This record gives sequence, C-alpha cells and structure tokens, in this order.
Amino acid sequence: MKKLFTSSALILCAIYFSYGQQTATVIDSTKYSAYWWHSKDLFDHLPDTKNEIIFLGNSITDGAEWFELLGNNRCRNRGISGDITAGVLLRLDAVTKLKPSSIFIMIGINDISRNVTVDSVMVNYRMILEQIRKETPGTKVFVESVLPVNAGVGRYPALQNKTEVIMDLNLRLRDLASEFGHTYVDLFSVMADAQNQLPRKYSIDGLHLTYEAYRIWVETIRKYIK
Repeated sequence: MKKLFTSSALILCAIYFSYGQQTATVIDSTKYSAYWWHSKDLFDHLPDTKNEIIFLGNSITDGAEWFELLGNNRCRNRGISGDITAGVLLRLDAVTKLKPSSIFIMIGINDISRNVTVDSVMVNYRMILEQIRKETPGTKVFVESVLPVNAGVGRYPALQNKTEVIMDLNLRLRDLASEFGHTYVDLFSVMADAQNQLPRKYSIDGLHLTYEAYRIWVETIRKYIK
C-alpha cells in the first residue's frame, strides 16, 4: 500500500466505458497515484508473449519477483502499489486481452484500509471475475485470500482492528471462488500466527512481506503452476 500522490497533472478526470455498459463513466484521476497511472500505461502497452501466468493485485503482489521466485519465465507481475478493487476493474482489459493461461489475484486490503465495506468489495470482485469469464474464458483463475496484517507495528493505523473484517472478506471470497468454479488459495492461514496476525518475521512494517513470507506463498501455489 503506497500513499497517494496528488499532482496538477492528475486533476483531470479519466473517462472510460465501464464493463457491461454503453455509457461513459467518469473517473476521478486523483483517486489513484501517479505510480498507478504510469504502471497502467506500461501494462497497456507491453507485448503479449502468450500463455502468461499473471499475478494481479496491489503492492503485496507488486513487491515480488515472481519469475525468479517460481523459476518460470511465463510469470508476469501486474501488481500496482496502492491498488484497490475498483482500480483492478479499471485496468483489467490489459490483462484479459492477453488471454493468459492463469491469473492469480489478490486484492482488497487497501479497500479495507479505506473503510470500504466488505459488501462493496464483493460487488467489485464479482465484476472482476465476470469480466475475466467473459473476455478470457479459458483462463484458470486462482482467488487468493487477503493476507493477515500486524497493525501493532504502528505503520498502518488504518488497519488497526481490521482482522475480523479481513477474515469475513476471505470467507466470502472463498464462496465466490466456488460459485465461479475457481480455485481459492488460503494464504491467510499459512501466514497468520495464533492471534491471526502477520508475524514480525514475515513483515517489517506489518503489511508488506519479507522473502520468507514470499517463499511460503510460492510453495503454497507452486502446485498450480504448470
């Protein structure tokens, strides 16, 4: 999760055609950082190398070197620091147009930090899965749980006392994945301690991950990487 930047260059609104609708939707560009817009622009223009394995999400996904961790040159990182479910929807076409072999998606913690309700997160998440199913039906989708946090570290007070919310979201993501016939990957359980917190050995700031945490993540999903 990265602090949003404001700039006179971002005062203008971005206009796009929302999924499943014919009317234009106006997006306040200041809702996303300059880094977000730069990353989106890059992802929009990178070449299609066929049969990619896409890792889609926010800074927690963005922070990994997936090719090196998994030893697979088809891995593509499509995480953007600070992203939210609405942001994934706004840039999802750059992923679906690739017709990737697999998409591993983890998103939602930044929504929670902004006090977006779980109901609202689930509405957006459903739209994400519907768009993937419509635009790239042959892609295997892996819905990854939101990870535990350790707000006691003090770096992210907006995540204080949000463990129950995270766990509620994960239960609903599990059910949504089942409804769509996708694989749900429970990373929360393999990362959390007895108090359902992210241990200090897995994170310096209570949110972002150390190598050891990424190693556990990779070993959990390795069986799904063909």
